[in-house]
Amino acid sequence: MGTRRQQAAQTEAELKAAAIRVFARVGYLNTKITDITVEAGRATGSFYKHFPGKEKLLEALLADLLAEGDVHAGLAGHLDDFRDRAAVRWHVAVYWDFYREHRAVMSALQQAAIVDEEFARRSREMLEPDLRHIAGHMANLRPPGGPLVAASFFTTTLSSVTAAWFADPGPATGEAETIEALTTFLHTGLGG
Repeated sequence: MGTRRQQAAQTEAELKAAAIRVFARVGYLNTKITDITVEAGRATGSFYKHFPGKEKLLEALLADLLAEGDVHAGLAGHLDDFRDRAAVRWHVAVYWDFYREHRAVMSALQQAAIVDEEFARRSREMLEPDLRHIAGHMANLRPPGGPLVAASFFTTTLSSVTAAWFADPGPATGEAETIEALTTFLHTGLGG
């Protein structure tokens, strides 16, 4: 890779990292591009060389998360039949840990989807392969509405409960208890 490419890749990585730090402090909706460039120690113009706008930067962060999620799918313990409670629990626990690690971006994704219909549509398109992956785990359950509908219920419930737990400064239950309760709820609801 040439020096210019290396420098461009480094600048892009620094802008992404700066954006995550700013999102964590003030939230996605309150973040301005100048906040990101100041945090990165870069000129505002450098931002636009890499991203046409804040939404495209967030889309790039989502692509990074999806790539990391693909790596998780190959980890030991990944069971693929949701009739087995252990398979459901593995997915709940992995998602929980993933959310904890990437909380600022996950929250930013939710905020952006609420206020920007085009971003919400593009996010759904990018997440479609993951939804189909989960639907594949439900093939043997024959859920009402079919595996894709059940996968939508599963992922929406999982992401909503996880986001709510991390947003509450004093959850009523601890992480382990919530993971177990959520696993039981999802497994029972799927008819496993």
